[in-house]
Amino acid sequence: MPVNKRARSHPLVRQLRGPDKLALADAAQSPATASLVPRTQTADRVVRSVCPYCAVGCGQLVFVKDEKVVQVEGDPDSPISRGHLCPKGSATRTLSQSPIREYKVKYRRPYGTAWEELDLETAMDMIADRVIATREQTWEAKSEDGKPLNRTLGIASLGGATLDNEENYLMKKLYTALGVVQVENQARI
Repeated sequence: MPVNKRARSHPLVRQLRGPDKLALADAAQSPATASLVPRTQTADRVVRSVCPYCAVGCGQLVFVKDEKVVQVEGDPDSPISRGHLCPKGSATRTLSQSPIREYKVKYRRPYGTAWEELDLETAMDMIADRVIATREQTWEAKSEDGKPLNRTLGIASLGGATLDNEENYLMKKLYTALGVVQVENQARI
């Protein structure tokens, strides 16, 4: 019975008939895989970053081509992760390029059933108004025995561990100026 061309090109047949008995080279490679080029080779530049998902802060190498992320890999120079990323960290590229990513501010009014788009300035004004109102409504100037408190317990903050020291410092200064005493950071949890 004659063996057709497709069967002869099957990797197992190539492995058994050819010199690559352990399938470490040609026997394991199809014409399609032979033509592939790693995305890291096509990149214009590499940017060092930190994974945004958890408090570990693994180092990442972000490969960029035409101002789009083409690949994300672990940074071997990172003393934290030594070039390794968890599955979420490895999928960071989809965080910035997912087809379902939202690029506009969405707001759903109380008792609303649908999201509406807001411009960024309107959304920021709404947040500022709510912070000011909450602070005014929950402000504690003095304790029951007359000791000064000058605080609000109506606002709290849980900072992200991937923020740098300068960003965390500025956030802490802002919350202290507002009288917020419930300030925590994910890095300590």
